[in-house]
Amino acid sequence: MSGITDERRLFGRLRTAALVAVVLTCHAPMTVRGQDASAVEPIRHVASRVVKIFGAGGLQGLSDFGSGFLISADGHIATVWSHVLDAEFVTVVLDDGRRFEGKLVGAEPALDVAVLKIDGENLPYFELTDAVPASLGSRVLAFSNMFEVANGDEPVSVQHGVLSARINMSARRGAFESRYDGPIYVVDAITNNPGAAGGVLTTRDGRLLGMLGKELRDARTGTWLNYALPIEVLRTPITQIVTGDFSKKETDPDNVPKRLNRYAPRDFGLVMIPDVVARTPPYVDRIPADGPAAGKIQPGDLIIFVGDTLVSSVRVLNEEIGKLESGGNVRLVVRRGNELVTVELPIPRKN
Repeated sequence: MSGITDERRLFGRLRTAALVAVVLTCHAPMTVRGQDASAVEPIRHVASRVVKIFGAGGLQGLSDFGSGFLISADGHIATVWSHVLDAEFVTVVLDDGRRFEGKLVGAEPALDVAVLKIDGENLPYFELTDAVPASLGSRVLAFSNMFEVANGDEPVSVQHGVLSARINMSARRGAFESRYDGPIYVVDAITNNPGAAGGVLTTRDGRLLGMLGKELRDARTGTWLNYALPIEVLRTPITQIVTGDFSKKETDPDNVPKRLNRYAPRDFGLVMIPDVVARTPPYVDRIPADGPAAGKIQPGDLIIFVGDTLVSSVRVLNEEIGKLESGGNVRLVVRRGNELVTVELPIPRKN
């Protein structure tokens, strides 16, 4: 990534190191007085409901870890929809160090939210109906497993900040606009670091406000966003996924950009398996010997990313490839067996 990104992540690591020392004391006897003492119990309360998630990734700068939070006593977990979940099984580690295999129950990519399930009982959890809105200037806490600080029973990282704005999302991941364009909380702390996505934003007294999102840049200013999606936006789809009453949002054909069909997978030498169901996985069927992808992509590869955008189906793959502009290269990330492989293919020039 750019020097700005490296500098931002280095600063985040230094800030995290200082903050983790504070959180670690919450697991040991302490004597705290005054205003600081009021945050100790809420931190313990929230941290016990935040989980560490380990799955796909680990190559080409893709983190294989993330964060989530318990939303039921029997092990439902809300987190972000990301490449980390694209694995045969996902490992979920609780605050006390217990490890479980997590299964994907469902997801809404348009909201960047997913729900996992572990076989647990009597677990501490957030009641989504108890989530509260927040006003500008409110002091907030952000909890997550940023930079994989916690692997077992180590506490997750905690950052303190102030809610600086509530705006509609207008951001980019690489060259592509974020799918989500609804309301977000903007925080003045560097909350959205690698591994932090899926963590929680709370009030200073531990009441749930939102879910930390992915690393994104503001499309208008080019600066990194530190934000969370309000629970009020996520509550209904999460509840519907848990109860089995969920149906994904369909794309409004009147709002599909005209450039969506500018390119197709075959323009890059990719012949995909037939798109026969609503979410056909984007597996490569064959590669013509004289095509651009020959020698780079293999039959049976599962395409996971086009640029920085996660593709969950052949349909989404077609949409993302259709958005490409003429000239330059496109980066694809594919899963080949148990490995993630990154390739670049030239984008044909079109008038």
